[in-house]
Amino acid sequence: MTIPMRETERGGAPSAPPSAPIGRGRGRLRPIPGGGRGHVTGGKRGGVRRRRPCALVASRRARSRRARSRRARPRRGHAVVGEAPDVAVGAAGRAGPGRLSRRGRGRCGLGPRHGLRALPGGGERARKLHISRGKLLPRERIDRLIDPGSPFLEFSQFAGYQVYGNEEVPAGGIITGIGRVSGVECLIVANDATVKGGSYYPVTVKKHIRAQEIALQNCLPCVYLVDSGGANLPRQAEVFPDRDHFGRIFYNQALMSSRGISQIAVVMGSCTAGGAYVPAMADESIIVGKQGTIFLGGPPLVKAATGEEVSAEDLGGADLHCRKSGVTDHYALDDNHALHLARKTVRSLNYQKKVDVTIEPYEDPLYPADELYGIVGGNLKRNFDIREVIARIVDGSKFDEFKALYGDTLVTGYARIYGYPVGIIGNNGVLFSESAKKGAHFIQLCCQRKIPLVFLQNITGFMVGREYEAGGIAKDGAKMVTAVSCANVPKITVIIGGSYGAGNYGMCGRAFSPRFLYMWPNARISVMGGEQAATVLATIAKDQKAREGKEFSSADEAALKEPIIRRFEEEGNPYYSSARIWDDGIIDPADTRLVLGLSISAALNAPIGQTDFGIFRM
Repeated sequence: MTIPMRETERGGAPSAPPSAPIGRGRGRLRPIPGGGRGHVTGGKRGGVRRRRPCALVASRRARSRRARSRRARPRRGHAVVGEAPDVAVGAAGRAGPGRLSRRGRGRCGLGPRHGLRALPGGGERARKLHISRGKLLPRERIDRLIDPGSPFLEFSQFAGYQVYGNEEVPAGGIITGIGRVSGVECLIVANDATVKGGSYYPVTVKKHIRAQEIALQNCLPCVYLVDSGGANLPRQAEVFPDRDHFGRIFYNQALMSSRGISQIAVVMGSCTAGGAYVPAMADESIIVGKQGTIFLGGPPLVKAATGEEVSAEDLGGADLHCRKSGVTDHYALDDNHALHLARKTVRSLNYQKKVDVTIEPYEDPLYPADELYGIVGGNLKRNFDIREVIARIVDGSKFDEFKALYGDTLVTGYARIYGYPVGIIGNNGVLFSESAKKGAHFIQLCCQRKIPLVFLQNITGFMVGREYEAGGIAKDGAKMVTAVSCANVPKITVIIGGSYGAGNYGMCGRAFSPRFLYMWPNARISVMGGEQAATVLATIAKDQKAREGKEFSSADEAALKEPIIRRFEEEGNPYYSSARIWDDGIIDPADTRLVLGLSISAALNAPIGQTDFGIFRM
């Protein structure tokens, strides 16, 4: 599906004003059906509510005016999400290079605008050595593989960050993501030989397997750009023996091939030991002459085992495998030629995407995405209306809210993102019984109608207390968790604030198999907040001391709490999470709409099946 220019940019008539936009513009509040959650006075659920819209500070107004001014200028070309132009609705916008991101051609930048940046690969020396051998760097390979001007949705750029102490493994030593190759959305896995020779650390294995899981769930053909020395031997106990270790890569390849999900390997460097099975098990394999090698045992191992001395080229080079062994199918002269052959191979797949949803012409949101920084901010204790976020990511800022007056701490409703229909579930406070039942009801509707679900997480959990336990909060929360678990439509989760405790479960956390899960840089994820955890543990310690007849002073309490709070803050940080691949990437809030559009488009390559729910305790 193309993302064409707006009518005003093509010189045509402006589109009609939306019938029911939400959100705030130019410092005044637009009508929001049902109102916001507002401020609760009184200590009980039935307390009086009054609307308290989030204030637009002067600096945000100024940024908004500047952003609207920039947005009014004509843009060149268009970005591309997923499908080929001929299937687009409103494909009058001609193809062109387009500005796909703020960070360079064809990349939507899964990294925050401010703060940490992912390293570009190994050190300068390693990159220079790689280039001196006539090789392209891994991201250059991807740029030349995907269609010109199309975006590349990269996953887990911070994989391996500070996981191995002083030993840096940028991006986990492997680059994974979704890109359009010859008009087909493909899952791309590219080894980075500038990072420890492309060897597989435990995080490398996990990232590779996660990429294959995405391909399997979404029926995406796989293209492997192989340049790896195999398993990292000093860490062999962490990469070899278990179920989800190195061998799982080859199991996944065989499984996907058996289900008609094409596997294409391009050998652009070393392919050693178990790694030799990547091209050997691929549907089609390409190898670069005088550069790519494939062997189960390299020259040193052959000499140690048999005494035979043989060069890497004679043992497993391109000429041998194309002429004699038959392990590879196509001989490439260099990296560029290999990538050209890979594009031709994808073109020959006879692949046609069949989408199970209706796609409509899309509109840009009425409000600039840059306003998201001011709406949410870094202070998770500050309330904001989730509708303000929704208004900046959905088409035309139009949101058809479901049950607006019931269970208002959970906002549910229908919208479109780049023309694709979505059901949106967003948090506006703690989850009560009414909120949980409303969420379960809405999920059932989306499953029946085969509408993808988008979860916007900012949740402290379910409401606790004697009144709520007696009211059945556990069984009502279980209804929502059951609905999330069983939903067979594409589920995409974005953690835009806090993600704590059982609220993470009800809002489709990682354990509930969302097709994609992203985090904003301000997000936090843990079983509970650090202060709450410290208070709980301090209370337990104080009670224990009391039973022993010992004193537990305020100084003792402070000494116990301080390291607990510090640890929870560190482990709840999004970079800690992303380094361990508990998510699929930290995204710039302003890129949320584009990332969701790419993710939904990719997810719709797989047919949407029927959903069967288990028992709901009434």
